Amino acid sequence: MVTWTPDLIKASKGKEFLPALTVYDYPMTRMLDELGIPMLLVGDSLGMVVLGYPDTTHVTMEDMIHHVRAAARAKPRSFLVGDMPYQSYETSEQAVRNARHLMDAGAHAVKLEGGKEIGTQIKAIRNAGIPCVGHLGMLPQHILEEGKYRIKGRTEDEKQSLLDNAAFLDSMGISALVLELVESELTAEITRSISVPTIGIGSGNGCDGQILVTHDLVGTFPWFRPKFVQPKMEATRLMQQAVQEWCNDWESLYQKQRNRRESTDSKPDA
Repeated sequence: MVTWTPDLIKASKGKEFLPALTVYDYPMTRMLDELGIPMLLVGDSLGMVVLGYPDTTHVTMEDMIHHVRAAARAKPRSFLVGDMPYQSYETSEQAVRNARHLMDAGAHAVKLEGGKEIGTQIKAIRNAGIPCVGHLGMLPQHILEEGKYRIKGRTEDEKQSLLDNAAFLDSMGISALVLELVESELTAEITRSISVPTIGIGSGNGCDGQILVTHDLVGTFPWFRPKFVQPKMEATRLMQQAVQEWCNDWESLYQKQRNRRESTDSKPDA
């Protein structure tokens, strides 16, 4: 089975489709790694689908380190990327320190949201020998400023900014670029214009790969589902059914035993 390194991720550009999924624990990481998924992301989306927060801005470095460690115990051959959480890379020094924490926990690379505005942080991380994955388009860590999730790149200013920032991140030596909620034609243009794989989410089919929150793919977070998600199964319903059957089985046994005791107790003494 292939071991996915940063160089191999880059080399896949234009040669093969690059699927990626989120992981937050040992068993899911092991299962997806055994399927040969090239890239697994310990995403700060765990804030919503695991920890019950309203958005990713509540996720801490301690949360990320905990979940990266859990995923890394599976010893994946997949390229294991850890999200740098909200306000964990405000300065170059902080960025390098926290990136090292994630690498020490077992990540193979870190992912940061943004372009030129975090250029000094990305440069410092790369100079420290740590692989990086970029993230442009809708930036979930900016939801408090944005107010809502929306497709990016529909205006000329946004389009040019995304093209410029994609080129900038490419020049900084990133391993791949996540494009979230980017207008589909622009997504294809960015993909053609840079040397590293683009991985889309809600950005159409013009990318080198696609990433999805695994809970959305298999239907284990039914309370909210992004519009672009088409789950391949409804695992929550199957799990609820299994739990209900288990409860019913034991309830039936309990009632049989209770009835047997009551029957015995009601018999007159000889």
